[in-house]
Amino acid sequence: MRRMILLLSAAHPHDDIRVVRKEGAALAAAGWPVCHLAPGPEDAPTALAGVSIETYRRPPGWRGRLRYLPRLAARAASSGATVLHASEPDAWAAALLAARRSGARVVLDVHEHYPSRLDSRLAAPLRPVARAALRLLCRLAGRAADAVVVAKDGLAGDFAAPARTLAVRNYALPAAVTPRCHRPGPLTLVHAGAMTRSRGWPQMLDALALLPEGTRLRLIGRFTDGSEAEFRARAARFGDRVECLGWLPQPEALARLAECDIALILFQPGEENHRLALPHKLFDAMQAGLPVIAPAFATEVAGIVSAAACGELVETADPGAIADAIRRLENPTRRALLGEAGRRAAATDYAWAGEAARLVALYRRLLKDSRPLPKGLGFG
Repeated sequence: MRRMILLLSAAHPHDDIRVVRKEGAALAAAGWPVCHLAPGPEDAPTALAGVSIETYRRPPGWRGRLRYLPRLAARAASSGATVLHASEPDAWAAALLAARRSGARVVLDVHEHYPSRLDSRLAAPLRPVARAALRLLCRLAGRAADAVVVAKDGLAGDFAAPARTLAVRNYALPAAVTPRCHRPGPLTLVHAGAMTRSRGWPQMLDALALLPEGTRLRLIGRFTDGSEAEFRARAARFGDRVECLGWLPQPEALARLAECDIALILFQPGEENHRLALPHKLFDAMQAGLPVIAPAFATEVAGIVSAAACGELVETADPGAIADAIRRLENPTRRALLGEAGRRAAATDYAWAGEAARLVALYRRLLKDSRPLPKGLGFG
């Protein structure tokens, strides 16, 4: 029987770091055929990191995702896959529907705290009701699936399936990047990844205004909440001190990140997903040898920054606190020490290899595969 694993995405891009370059690559390295079915352009690569890629077009927006769900389920059911590994709630639904027709096993991959996703769109009195309803749906999905994989520790409780829930944390994938050589002089701050108001660009600009004239800010990534025009209008007063590079391929993004001095992770309080965040950009900054300024309230991020001794924790809603933390990092020797501590931690305590081995061990149980774990990617 051909043991194909279908990674099923309703929103994640065809080349997503966690889905393809981490999870898919680990499963492919263990010897199973792996395919990622995801929304994307027709000219997308046909394979990445040992994973075959198949893209589809769907109508835009969340309504388009819902309308496409029956077709996504039909494609998954006809794929011949033994396991359907689904990465968003609508992809979970498609996988569970497909499994009823095909008999495939289903793995839910949980990246966010979904019970709180509607908080920002609802009046405060309605939020507890919405959270309870969404938590119930998560629990029902968890009971119907064969396994639940969570990207961070704080997500497991919503699924009430402890025997079938496994943490495969979004830790650092090895990257070929030359670390920053910290020197005296004006600082360049950097924010990498998706940018929104709730990820702190207003506080970022307000903090920049409190710093010396030579301080620069570089943004690498896209605006995802429609606020880019407002950002650029406010940033215009800084002239060429603010640089927006847009989205870059991962190797180039890492190289441009490593040209900077301090990485900013400025999630704003008030969102549960911000409290539980475990973003790729934290590990990218650590591997690039940059000290990190991060939110003290963010449980996962703050725990890593504290344990690794690789940065400063601040109240990210306070531009003055951000600016003070940046001033404390003006000394290049201190930045170098924090940067090296981050690199060391990313290569050991927070390396992806151990998480990959946990994922492969889960699939061995699901597929009743008794082959020894391969030695690539840290499995042996």
